[in-house]
Amino acid sequence: MERPRAWRACLLWAALVLPALTADRLGMNEPRAMWQQTAGLVVLAAAVGVARRQPTAAFALTAVWSLASAPALFTVSYGPALGVFALLLGLRVAGVRPAAVVFGAVGCAGTARIALFGVDPAPEWVVLTGTLLFGCVFPWLGGRYWRQSRQLAEAGWTRAARLEGEQRIAEERARLRERARIAQDMHDSLGHELSLIALRAGALQVAADLPDHHRSAAADLRAAAADATERLHRIIGVLREEDEPVSLSPPGETVEQLVARAAESGLAVRWEPVRSGGAVRRTASVGDGAAARRTVGEVAERVLYRVVREALTNAARHAPGAEVTLTVGREADGTTVTVVNGQGARTAPSPAAPPSSSGGTGLQALRAAVTAVGGDFGAGPCGEGFRVQAYIPEPDAATPVRPTPAPAPYAPFTRARRRVALAFAAAAGAGVVLVGGAFAWYAYTETHSVLPPAAYAELRLGASGGDVAQVLPDRTVRDAPVERAPVPPPTGSDCRYYRASGELLVSVDHFRLCFDETGRLVAKDVIPGAGRSQRPSTDEEFAQ
Repeated sequence: MERPRAWRACLLWAALVLPALTADRLGMNEPRAMWQQTAGLVVLAAAVGVARRQPTAAFALTAVWSLASAPALFTVSYGPALGVFALLLGLRVAGVRPAAVVFGAVGCAGTARIALFGVDPAPEWVVLTGTLLFGCVFPWLGGRYWRQSRQLAEAGWTRAARLEGEQRIAEERARLRERARIAQDMHDSLGHELSLIALRAGALQVAADLPDHHRSAAADLRAAAADATERLHRIIGVLREEDEPVSLSPPGETVEQLVARAAESGLAVRWEPVRSGGAVRRTASVGDGAAARRTVGEVAERVLYRVVREALTNAARHAPGAEVTLTVGREADGTTVTVVNGQGARTAPSPAAPPSSSGGTGLQALRAAVTAVGGDFGAGPCGEGFRVQAYIPEPDAATPVRPTPAPAPYAPFTRARRRVALAFAAAAGAGVVLVGGAFAWYAYTETHSVLPPAAYAELRLGASGGDVAQVLPDRTVRDAPVERAPVPPPTGSDCRYYRASGELLVSVDHFRLCFDETGRLVAKDVIPGAGRSQRPSTDEEFAQ
């Protein structure tokens, strides 16, 4: 693991020192001494060495050396290294404060150096600001955006894995719920049928004209049906969850058929449909059941069927022989069903009475089913008997169901990326404006400080300042390469420097004109461009 990192560090160092070694030879920088070039290579090596663990220190080292090389921070030799370390700073440091501190410190140090040692402070400060913003802040924002994109991708894969696991859990839970729903349906339907079988066997057992061996068989059948009902209740109670919703699958028969079958099994049940003119008491009939069925919706019909079935099953199980009254009433916005049974006809257990089972989960499930569709449910003692009452509202088909909008995924990452993108765009715009303004100012100053070689050749030593001023340009060169001058200027003279050509971004020849205290021209020299040999300086050669 360490060897690949070392190779990458060496390759990075080689890529960063290439501009530092070639810029001087190509004439894009002023020539520097050998010790300065060596020191620059050492500084870049130290910055690359600490870039992984201390990216802030790596950027600071490069910025300090760039300021030492040029007050405006911009150099062709170390500009690429400065941008690379700014990119690594944004990529490897999560917080904004370290970058803000080091950028502010570099800006303050550069401003102080320009104010103390700068030749032309205004354009140098503009170049410093543009370099700091466009060459440092801009790459830092790019690295920060890259870092957040990687985090977002990692978070996306993590979320996908978590959602896949949750999907498997949801599918398993759905299978378990479906099994519990089927078990609940079996409990409701088979429990009702077994209760009716036990009720019929009990009635057959107490028949007066039944032989003894048939009476014993009926008793065994009643006991077996009651025992099967009890065991079914216990098994389904284990399978069913507390928050398991009650199944609303189609019942397969109408409430009228359910009541008629219970009456045929020996249950004393009466149907009392409620009409606008009052209640009419009579036994169940096909017409009343069909009318009641048409008054409710499909969902309400299913809930109504389950309420009636559970109530009749409990009446047959807990109050055998008691009269059961079923009332179904249509209201303005729903249906009310009431099932009331009196006290059991026998005060002590008899062969005709199926044993009672404990639990009460059937009524709890009914309450959950009724309240799930927005209705009301009540069950409790009523006089000497028991009453079950439920109100089932009619569904409003005209009311549209509006889905709840899901929250946007990765909202924090999205907002962070939006902020980085806006900062990126703002920095890019500001950098373009500053760099464009700085380049325009640089082009203006360089092109307005050009002294044509022909005009230079016409200047004569001893000429007055007024005569010389007629051919001189508007501006002088502030950052002239005085160290390349062939001879030192005359003692006590005031020297001015001019460019020999208007070419930009390359090293050109410069002219040096020195005046004495009276304003007369006492010396004129040619300073050759970087990497060029000493050019001829006679007036005839320049005039040519």
